[in-house]
Amino acid sequence: MPPDNLIFQIATWLIPLVIAIVFHEISHGWVANAFGDPTARDLGRLSPNPIRHVDPIGTVALPLVLAVAGAPVFGWAKPVPVVAARMRNPRLHMMIVALAGPGMNFALALLAAIGLPLIVPSVQAGSQVSRFVAENLENFLLINVFLAVFNLLPIPPFDGGHVVEGLLPRGAARRYRKLGRYGFPLLVILLVVLPMLSPRANVVAHLVVPPARGIAGFLLGLVGLG
Repeated sequence: MPPDNLIFQIATWLIPLVIAIVFHEISHGWVANAFGDPTARDLGRLSPNPIRHVDPIGTVALPLVLAVAGAPVFGWAKPVPVVAARMRNPRLHMMIVALAGPGMNFALALLAAIGLPLIVPSVQAGSQVSRFVAENLENFLLINVFLAVFNLLPIPPFDGGHVVEGLLPRGAARRYRKLGRYGFPLLVILLVVLPMLSPRANVVAHLVVPPARGIAGFLLGLVGLG
């Protein structure tokens, strides 16, 4: 299958995206379970089986449309349930649980960077299978770095929002937490409405893309591909 084939392009974005967001969510559950909250474990949400985590819109439909349109590909899985009150130190442990998702994405990006130089000789030899693997690894690196940085935005319900909540005084944290109910509208405003109103208001382009590019470049430089 040639690299310019539409199915090839969709597969090399959709496969790494699903893996990235599934392990992002699982990592929240793993850390929560370690801190005393077995909610995700009891519901069978610590499984790497993507079927248990797929959100029809966020994991399949939206990334597919973006890939076909040639736009930046992103998405989300069904959130892994976490009950902060069941953890031994709810405020501190909830912050660590929140950081586990981006931390997992950074670790996966590093693994992708390490794997890329190993496949380059086969790609240069003309292997289409190796080209497919290399494209997946490259996109896997980019997607994981983007997801990590994007989720660290300090607004609820993103992981960065949970960190801010844990750092605020309790009264302010409760008020801040209420913004989480508007998570999806906030996402639409950030990704669609603001960029349409003005390029200067494109939060993703100004706050997410530059550091994500820098981190991706750093990782590729570590393995001699920068």
